[in-house]
Amino acid sequence: MPVVHVVVLAGGVGGARFLSGLRAAVGANDRITAIVNTGDDLTLHGLRICPDLDTVMYTLGGGIDSERGWGRIGETWTVMAELAAYDAEPDWFSLGDRDLATHLIRTRMLDAGFSLSAVTAALCTRWQPGIILLPMSNQRVETHVVVDTGDGVRAIHFQEWWVRHRAELPAREFVQVGVSDAQPAAGVLEALTGADVLLLAPSNPVVSIDTILGVPGLRDAVHNCPAPVVGLSPIVGGAPVRGMADKCLPAVGVPTSAEGVARHYGARHDGGVLDGWLVHSDDTADVPGVRVNAVPLLMTDPAATAAMATAALTLAEECRRSA
Repeated sequence: MPVVHVVVLAGGVGGARFLSGLRAAVGANDRITAIVNTGDDLTLHGLRICPDLDTVMYTLGGGIDSERGWGRIGETWTVMAELAAYDAEPDWFSLGDRDLATHLIRTRMLDAGFSLSAVTAALCTRWQPGIILLPMSNQRVETHVVVDTGDGVRAIHFQEWWVRHRAELPAREFVQVGVSDAQPAAGVLEALTGADVLLLAPSNPVVSIDTILGVPGLRDAVHNCPAPVVGLSPIVGGAPVRGMADKCLPAVGVPTSAEGVARHYGARHDGGVLDGWLVHSDDTADVPGVRVNAVPLLMTDPAATAAMATAALTLAEECRRSA
């Protein structure tokens, strides 16, 4: 049988866990490429940190702390304790000792002139995730949030809003600083044009998937790709399965529902990106031009996650046959 190339747009814990299920669901000779959000990236203590890339890499490489969903298993915090003793800011973003090694290698390679794509590939030689892992762009893109602090309106880095304030400051707007000057990273456009199936992981629609699609040329590449495009809803029963997408969607005028997110992405025939949309068993979505199937979408264990991925591939084949 021919090798099937599945491409996934992903970000964060939900995307990483879905990719783990997809890897189990595809054939042994099939190929998976993940195009991962880098809008969450930031520099702290002189180190370049890429939370979504690392979460995917650690998850698929067997190094993730599965209870937290991020960071390294068996982590220790000696360096953070020493930084706290010096009253070093910021103190709201924790970097574990093992995780620091990844950031040190990344920063050293970036400072030496290597691209983020090359650095990511080098890091993956240790972790062997079993997929091709690509950043959305090699250029620096950082998501900032315009918030109402009660004393006025100001913009803060997404990580400060998300981690320090737990998304409790009302978000008025999300701004991807640098995205207009960014370009798709090496291999990204080639992956999209060569895909047999394109999936949108159940990641945050605003700060993960929209950020990827915001890189100039990527939305058009997804819209025009030859493969069927199927998304999985990150909203189940009117609430995000994980994370705080419900704090993000109102800022862009999107209802916190499976249908709201699907209409936000839009049907391909109407200028959007979707051919198919998976919603949870008890949810519904009416999106003209988009084929909607309902299946269990809770990643409760590896088998359930693999079943979700299989359902997405099945829906993609249905979309292909009906095209």
